[in-house]
Parts: sequence; structure tokens; C-alpha cells
Amino acid sequence: MPDTSFFSKGAGLTARELCALTGSELGEGTDPDLRVTGLGPLDRAGPDDLVFFDNPRYETQLQATNAGCVLVAQKHLAVMPAGLPHLIARNVSIAFAAAGRALFPAALKPTPILGQAGISPRAEVDLSARIEAGVTIEAFAVIGPNVQIGSGTVISPGAVIAAGCAIGRDCRIGAHVSLAHTLLGNRVVLHPGVKIGQDGFGYVPGPAGMDKVVQIGRVIIQDDVEIGANTTIDRGAVRDTVIGEGTKIDNQVQIGHNVEIGRHSVIVSQVGISGSTTIGDGVMIGGQTGINGHVTIGDGAQIAAVSVVAGNVPRGARWGGMPAKPVREWFREMRFLTELAKKGRTTRNDSDE
Repeated sequence: MPDTSFFSKGAGLTARELCALTGSELGEGTDPDLRVTGLGPLDRAGPDDLVFFDNPRYETQLQATNAGCVLVAQKHLAVMPAGLPHLIARNVSIAFAAAGRALFPAALKPTPILGQAGISPRAEVDLSARIEAGVTIEAFAVIGPNVQIGSGTVISPGAVIAAGCAIGRDCRIGAHVSLAHTLLGNRVVLHPGVKIGQDGFGYVPGPAGMDKVVQIGRVIIQDDVEIGANTTIDRGAVRDTVIGEGTKIDNQVQIGHNVEIGRHSVIVSQVGISGSTTIGDGVMIGGQTGINGHVTIGDGAQIAAVSVVAGNVPRGARWGGMPAKPVREWFREMRFLTELAKKGRTTRNDSDE
């Protein structure tokens, strides 16, 4: 069974309540009063756990599961073991996510590490800082002059908020986060180690070496943005770096100066975005992708993982590869190269490998 020692179980949810929450339907023979209190994978779940099945690759695990209840799509009902309680969901992933949020609300965003509300006497808070009621500032956090912090926000140990920064309401600022020249909206979550507002990488060749270019812009992060651990976002040079409402950024992402990212985009781990790039709304960028500076990625575009984007990407396009290009073209080229390599293979070439 999954070990949930870091997130205690509550009263749980009945199958009837899960249906109301997720828009699912009771499966044949499923008791509406059946109660689950936890989540788990198919192969480790116990009788109190909810699991999901949406990939035939795991059918063997489904047949042997000890789970209390399974979220399953209509198209997979034929492989459900007889007598196993189940709920029929239109979208299994969305339903499972909704159930998880209800069962473990404490896992949604970082909570105070020391479990204490208010301002710790061991925090360093400048007298000119304007802090609304209901803010938690934990030990060893540093709050600089003229900082503004909205109610319900939690500042974790070791965080440094530099002069003039503004943080909205109900934000979560993780341990050892560093903010400078930054304005945050409401309900922003910054995981541990995030660094925002440092100067971008700007130099010009001079007679004695590289001359530094000043970076005098800001970083503006709108409402409901979440940024993963150890991600860095540089402030603008002569205009602002902007992260749009609802955008989600994974761990270890680098965002350069003057970058503008639209609303509700998703950027996966280890992506690097060079300066002055513009990314539209609803864009999805796969992990370990590099994006050249001064390019535009249109609304709704999708970039495959481990790609290199060297030019503009049209709205709604699906690109991948090095350099990135439309996915169908990329796949044709890969298939052609594979076939060409097979034609050129000889017994001698294989023995040399």
C-alpha cells in the first residue's frame, strides 16, 4: 500500500460523492456507499484506495489489483475484473486529479514548515514593509524595505524578498526563494529554490573585453502561476519579463530577460528560453527543449521534448526536432534516415560496431 505518512488521510469519500465530484457514473454492482480514503497505483493499492486504469499496457496489474475502487473509461469496461468496484469517467485523468485534490487538500500547495502562523521573531522584516493581516513569515526569511505582502501568503524559511517587491494574496513562497524587482499576483506558488528577478545575461564586446548591459526591467507574474523548484526567471533589460495568468512551469527551467509568456501555458523541466522570446496562450513545451532568442511561438502551439526552436512557430502548430519543424515533416525525415541507414548496412559495418 502507498505510504502517505506525510499526508494524513481524512474521512474519505463515498462512491456516490466521487461521482458527484468528478461527473462519473457508478459501475455495475458498485455500492454507492463504498468509501475510499487514499490513492494508489494499481499494483500497490489497498482496499481503501482509489486507482485509475486508462492504458491497456497495465491490464495485468488491473486483473491482480487489491484496490477498493477503479476509475475507468467506458472503452475499457470489457477488461474490468468481475466484481471489482468501479466508476465510469469521461476523462479518467481529470477525474482522478479531482478526487486527489479532495482527498488530500494539504498536498495542493506548500504549507508552513514550522506549522506556525504569523511573523516569526526570527524573521528579518524591514519596518517599512507593508504586510496585511493573516500573513505567515517563517524563521530566517528576510523581507526588505517597502515590500508589500497580501493576506494569506506564506513565506517559508530562508526566503529573501528584496526591496520594493509586491506579493499578492494567498501566495506560497517556498524555502530559499529569492525575489528581486518582481511583482506577483494572487495565488502564485513558488517552490523551493526559485530565483526571480536577477539580471539577465547581457554583454557586448568592447575594446577591453565584454561590457555589461544593464538590466532595468521587472518580472511580472500574474495570478495562479505555479513555478517549480530551482527555476530561474531573469528580469527585463529595458522592458519587463512577463509570465501570464495560470501558466505552470516545471522544475529547473531557465527563462531569460524580456521573455513574455501568455496565459495557461505549460513548460516542462529543463527548458531554456532565451531573451526577448514571445510565447502565446495555451502553449505546451516539452522537457529539455531550447528556444532561441527573439522568436515567437503562437497561441496553442506544442513543442516536442528535446527540441531546438530556432525560428517562429505558427499558432496551433505541432513542432519537434533539431532544429524544430512541423512534426509530420520531422517524422518523415527520421523515417527516411532510418531506412537509408538500413540500406547502407553491411555485415562488415555491423561487425565494426
